[in-house]
Amino acid sequence: MNDELQCIISGKSQVRYGANIQAAAGYLTASENSGTLDKADKHFKHKETEKLKHYIENQNLWIKNIDLSNFISEGAEQKVYMKDSRSVIKLNDAVYYLSWIDYFVNLLLHNYFFPDTAYNLLGFFENEFIVYAVVEQSFVNATEITNLALVEQFMKANGFQKTRNNDYFNPELGIILEDLHDENVLTSNGILYFIDTVFYPV
Repeated sequence: MNDELQCIISGKSQVRYGANIQAAAGYLTASENSGTLDKADKHFKHKETEKLKHYIENQNLWIKNIDLSNFISEGAEQKVYMKDSRSVIKLNDAVYYLSWIDYFVNLLLHNYFFPDTAYNLLGFFENEFIVYAVVEQSFVNATEITNLALVEQFMKANGFQKTRNNDYFNPELGIILEDLHDENVLTSNGILYFIDTVFYPV
C-alpha cells in the first residue's frame, strides 16, 4: 500500500470524516499491540469488542436515540435507516471482518476513494448484546439500474482489475475491493455512486 494510504490508516493524514474512525482504530491498534491473541483466534474479536466498549464508554459514544421505525433495508452486514431526505444511518456489526480494526480501515479506504459517499462515524449502538457502529452516509436516489460494465470500466481506469463476479484487486496498492453489484453501486443521473464497499488490504 502506498505511503499516502498508510498515513491515512495510521491517523497521520486526514480523510473526509476520518477523525472519529482513526481515533477508534488507533485505540484498538494500541490495545492489540499489547495483546497475545491472533485475529484468526475465535476469541480475538470478542476480546476486541470488549476493548471497544471500554473506549465507547470513555468517549461517551453510545447512541441510544436511533429511530428503528425508519428502517429501509438490510443485508448480511448492516441495517439501513432513513435519517432525513439527505442521509441514511447504517448499523454495522463488522461481521464481514476478522476484527473491528479491519472494519475501520475499510471505512477509511472508502472515504479516501469515494468521498462523495463518505461514512461519518457518529458513535455506536448496542442491541441484544450486539455492538454496531453507527455511520451516516449521503442518501443516493437511484434514477436508473447500474450498468456493471460501466463499473468495471471505472474500476479499470482507477487501477483495479476484475478478479471474479463483482470483485476487484489493485495490484499496485495491494487492495481488494469486493461485492460491487448493482445494489452497492447506484446510478443517479448517469453518475456512479459507491454506497457499500468491502475493502481488504492484502
